[in-house]
Amino acid sequence: MNARTEPAEAEADAAARPPLARELLLVAGLFLVYKSGRQLATGRTGEAFRNAHRVWDLERAVRLPGEGAVQSLLLHGDTLVHLANTYYATVHFPATAAFLLWLWLRRPAHYVWARRALAALTAAALVLHLALPLAPPRMLAVTGLVDTARVYGPSVYGPPADDQLSNQFAAMPSLHFGWALMLAVGLVVAVRSRWRWLWLLHPLLTLLVIVGTANHYWLDALVAAALLTPALALIPAPHRAATTAGRGREGIAAARSGALVGAGR
Repeated sequence: MNARTEPAEAEADAAARPPLARELLLVAGLFLVYKSGRQLATGRTGEAFRNAHRVWDLERAVRLPGEGAVQSLLLHGDTLVHLANTYYATVHFPATAAFLLWLWLRRPAHYVWARRALAALTAAALVLHLALPLAPPRMLAVTGLVDTARVYGPSVYGPPADDQLSNQFAAMPSLHFGWALMLAVGLVVAVRSRWRWLWLLHPLLTLLVIVGTANHYWLDALVAAALLTPALALIPAPHRAATTAGRGREGIAAARSGALVGAGR
């Protein structure tokens, strides 16, 4: 980047940035719709446990590694399992919110792309949650897994019958993993640093945490990735303004045009 391309990129970013108030209302509205929709799947306990047995048997049939192998590593020490529970309870929403806020501030066109991809993934997940209620492995006795959050803390869930804030039978797909994967993909695409690939450690760590704490099956993460893939294919990421910015007025006009097309509001 040089002195001539910086103004072009700045103008393109300003043109692509949606109004903050509108975005906050939109994201809050989508979240409320999702939370309300999840509650429609409550009360289907028998179906959720039957599906859980099917998923567990399917994983064994296709020879996926046992979730217990990951959990046994966490159970080597109280500190490690407590850290895993804390990661599960506290990182999911704040990390996603920080990711979207950073993109809105620094990469507005990428923000619009990432918000759309996350919305598409979450909508598809809601449909699957309603169609396939699924008890997590921590509730399934045949797995032999420990409910680490209940035993070691901290826990974000109460007894399923009394939990009015979440649907604990919405294990598949895992939005913990799906959102973490989108965060990593979004930053790899939007950031230029050679170190940006390290963001892929976030979904990897999330995967180990959700499986090791017995909150999700391997298939929950695989289905989340499968749902995110077509969303990313159908919602192409915009190019950075600097890649289209040339010199002088033509470069500024090209950058501005590219950002507007990429935003596609």
